[in-house]
Amino acid sequence: MQLWPACVGRIAKRPPLMLVTGGACAGEGRSVVTRQVQILAFDGMEVLDYAGPYEVFNVAGEQTSPAAFTVQAVGVSPRPAGRGGFAVVPGCQYPDAPPADILVIPGGAGTRPLMGDQALLAWIAGRAAGAELVMTVCTGALLAAAAGLLDGLAATTHHGAFGELQRAAPTATVVRGVRFVRSAPRLYTSAGVSAGVDLALHVVQELAGAEARAATETEMEWMWDRDQALLS
Repeated sequence: MQLWPACVGRIAKRPPLMLVTGGACAGEGRSVVTRQVQILAFDGMEVLDYAGPYEVFNVAGEQTSPAAFTVQAVGVSPRPAGRGGFAVVPGCQYPDAPPADILVIPGGAGTRPLMGDQALLAWIAGRAAGAELVMTVCTGALLAAAAGLLDGLAATTHHGAFGELQRAAPTATVVRGVRFVRSAPRLYTSAGVSAGVDLALHVVQELAGAEARAATETEMEWMWDRDQALLS
């Protein structure tokens, strides 16, 4: 399923980490004021892939009034455990998750077995069709590929998984050496691990403004300042 074509641009220099778990799924779903962020949690997920964007959106919500974002953990299982035993207690599992504005798909070794989970892939595809934005971190791009979201698009992932991503999405253009790619107007893919924080901050700026991003970076003391290419 192709969403939209990508075009080329750059990200300017920008001025890393508190681990957050849990978060209940609100039954009412979307708000007209506050964007609801859902982060998929599963066994074998990379900790910072999950916790980095969680922290960014959570802090951005705290730094804005009314809150620009709230964050929910949505589980593939009742108590998923990430790399090193990092445990998350999601408020609900994905079949019961209400609609959300933003879906974050982390990566990690646990993405590989999920590439054959047809129920989950159908949920991801359906959520992507209705969400304002989907962002993948690291090998979360493999799940997006398996769900048919990257066909014919530019995308990136962890440097160790470029070949896997190309095999999972043969018509995609795998981009190397960037922090993140705007694969389509409503779809971002990012490189490995820490790149998910950079992408989440970019999304905060895009949706809530530069002041919200600056306040979030200040609170987190995030000091990344490298100038690397972005497709947008």
